[in-house]
Amino acid sequence: MEHSLLRLRNLCLTRWAENKPYYYNTRCVIGRTLAFIEDHLPLQEHKFRIKKKDEGEAWLSCHPPGKPTLYGSLTCQGIGLDGIPEVTASEGFIVNEINKKSIHVSCPKENVSSKFLAPYTTFSRIHTKSITCLDISSGGGLGVSSGTDGSMKIWQASNGELRRVLEGHVFDVNCCRFFPSGLVVLSGGMDAQLKIWSAEDASCVVTFKGHKGGILDTAIVDRGKNVVSGSRDGTARLWDCGRSACLGVLADCGSSINGVAVGAADNSINLGSPEQMPSEREVGTESKMLLLAREDKKLQCFGLQSRQPLFLFIGSDAFNCCTFLSGFLLLAGTQDGNIYQLDVRSPRTPVQVIHRSGAPVMSLLSFRDGFIASQGDGSCFIVQQDLDYVIELTGADCDPVYKVATWEKQIYTCCRDGLVRRYQLSDL
Repeated sequence: MEHSLLRLRNLCLTRWAENKPYYYNTRCVIGRTLAFIEDHLPLQEHKFRIKKKDEGEAWLSCHPPGKPTLYGSLTCQGIGLDGIPEVTASEGFIVNEINKKSIHVSCPKENVSSKFLAPYTTFSRIHTKSITCLDISSGGGLGVSSGTDGSMKIWQASNGELRRVLEGHVFDVNCCRFFPSGLVVLSGGMDAQLKIWSAEDASCVVTFKGHKGGILDTAIVDRGKNVVSGSRDGTARLWDCGRSACLGVLADCGSSINGVAVGAADNSINLGSPEQMPSEREVGTESKMLLLAREDKKLQCFGLQSRQPLFLFIGSDAFNCCTFLSGFLLLAGTQDGNIYQLDVRSPRTPVQVIHRSGAPVMSLLSFRDGFIASQGDGSCFIVQQDLDYVIELTGADCDPVYKVATWEKQIYTCCRDGLVRRYQLSDL
């Protein structure tokens, strides 16, 4: 695949197209804590407004494949009466559009562009150390997150105000997510335990035991009567929430399962038939696929109810995360920075492989008609089929962005720097 790279400080863009409308893949890491954009685009953190500067500069470079690198800069000439920075680009680059929260920059010679979006607000008081996972409730009112300080907390999604502290895991909590009701939380920890919590009173209502290693990821089946877990012990298990029981070991692959995803299969996909009659306690597993991102460089997919294999794909490095885009399309990200898009109906050859940098792909999330991805170099970006540019979520600098969650037009990220950032797509 041909690449064309554009950098704003540490920004790069990748273009791909194969006889279809193309869009761009971009990455942005801007100096230290949004060295340029956030210094000149006013930010609100609760009632605190980051100080605006009258002048500043950001460096640009464009790296076309097989050609000399193009260098340039952005210069802020001041702040207009409307509060919007007046920014000019050096020769070879263009500032297409700018407002109080975003800036759109392009390199016409290489036909690449990127739009950068600053956080609407930042929550700094939820955790004291790195935040490794987060999720937002179905109604958008609550957030849940876990950190390397060993804590898991529920907070108000609008302002980051702490609501509950969920205590009961030993050691770190690796993953946490809301059930579809928005009133119950599922978590998995290094203590090899899977727990279900009430978001209303912080009580632990169910604890599942059976894994021999830390739980690295979970998935909820339909409305949540069954859940799936993936562990360092190399197994994926299906659990009955009502009876606090394991319904079976779905896979035993001898390698850590870093990510799991459950998706509804397209009618064209033959999931096979189960060798044994499924338990009556399995609810909503029919017509579902289970995807496993494995440490041994393998991506495994099979029918959730049938347990019959659909494919086993070998990637370039350990798979860290995975998600379904549709009933037949999926994404999976690797430790060496590759994002594979596969079609379950013909998985031998990827639909495309997206590579922006060698930084690990930390999370992937289906979003509208595209996806959101985050990487270990601080980049977090949104790809949409109807846009000819990629939206960059700025602010993390070079700290890994571990997880992304959405609710309507709001996007939340968690990072090694201990901050939760909230972005408003309406600010574009």
